[in-house]
Amino acid sequence: MHALLDELGHPERAFRSVHVVGTNGKSTATRTIAALLRPGGLDVGAYTSPHVAGWHERLDTDPESFERALARVRPAAERLNATQFETLTAGAFAEFAARGVDAAVVEAGLGGRLDATNVLDARVVLLTNVGLEHTDVLGDTREQIAREKLAVAKPGATVVLPDDEWRRLVPGNAVRLGGAREAAEAFLGRPVGSEPHVELAGRLEWRSADELRDGAHTPEAVEWLLARLPRRDWVVVASILADKDADGILARLARAGRRLIATRCSNPRALSEKELAARAEPYFEHVESDADPVRALRRARALGPVLVTGSLYLLADLHAAE
Repeated sequence: MHALLDELGHPERAFRSVHVVGTNGKSTATRTIAALLRPGGLDVGAYTSPHVAGWHERLDTDPESFERALARVRPAAERLNATQFETLTAGAFAEFAARGVDAAVVEAGLGGRLDATNVLDARVVLLTNVGLEHTDVLGDTREQIAREKLAVAKPGATVVLPDDEWRRLVPGNAVRLGGAREAAEAFLGRPVGSEPHVELAGRLEWRSADELRDGAHTPEAVEWLLARLPRRDWVVVASILADKDADGILARLARAGRRLIATRCSNPRALSEKELAARAEPYFEHVESDADPVRALRRARALGPVLVTGSLYLLADLHAAE
């Protein structure tokens, strides 16, 4: 990543930044911070992942502008054999530099310490929360995972934490407690206006009064979702990746409704629909499976109000098929 940015003239140094790390809610926090910074007259870029509606969603732009951004970095990325995420991240930084943005709010992809986004010298770092996720890469305790995520905080950065639990992990930094609002205020050095309502595809996305989609992929994210459900008779359509806490997710999803249709998203790490159905049997009264997400959704709609969840990749597959 450093070699790629060196070839591109270090676009990541052309703007100030806020770095968002955490287990859940990073994309919403990223877009919220960007929205809070703009009323002050700043030109603000936002970079999120993964996408649901299309690749351009990651840069909060249109498909044509997204392709132009990637075209800037593709030759160098191919020469250096950069990964897809490294190429996307470099493309975002090059686009922000070309636009002359005053600030960029950047969501980390996985963890923090070894993530491609950890080339920024962000003045503010926001940790949204910490849950057990990607334990094969980040560590098998919440403290190990928190250390990986907070490793993006450079000396002099202000770190915004969800609570006091992790304050000891950033002793050399100015720290405050809060979320997106407090991160925006730390960046600007002054209070901001009321926090805006930010809508993102696949994040508490109401497709109709009887169909809700949310990419909850950890037990904590499901708890957050359950607190916002107006009913408890959902037919759950789910796909869950093999590196997630499937039992913890399923046990909580059973509080949303008695019926589940297991399916499999296109991500190669997804559990098969048969294995997911078997894992769901202890928690749900009625379990079916279908490898095709579109057919699974169609079946669920015939049974009642539908909650589609478990993975943003599932939501992206359904969006692409519509």
